[in-house]
Amino acid sequence: MGVVSAMRRLPLLLAPLVLAAAVVLAGCGDDGGGGAAAAAAAPVTGVTRVAAKDNRFTPPAVQVPAGTTVTWAFEDGLVPHDVTGDGWRSGDPQRKGTFAHTFDRPGTYPYRCTVHDGMNGRVVVTGA
Repeated sequence: MGVVSAMRRLPLLLAPLVLAAAVVLAGCGDDGGGGAAAAAAAPVTGVTRVAAKDNRFTPPAVQVPAGTTVTWAFEDGLVPHDVTGDGWRSGDPQRKGTFAHTFDRPGTYPYRCTVHDGMNGRVVVTGA
């Protein structure tokens, strides 16, 4: 009777785990605020700090003159993020701290978080 009783309680024991997993995975989806549309938005000028929070980069696009250092701040508590562009990256995903990269040449530099699909941003670099 012990095995049968344990088997009957198994769904009740697993329910909290399934619920917790669903909540965590829901946070990994693109909510429409941090995806391609946000990264394609008009770039903000005069800003050199980008926050990685709520599974999005804010602002999603910045415009800076050549030679400017842009800093990303990881502010999402328990949720790790990284920043990866073509030929540069912040390293392992981080829950806190910052990463900085200097953009020396004019051009458009898209980047993304490799942990969260659809979490994209863009740096537009103009002539100095």
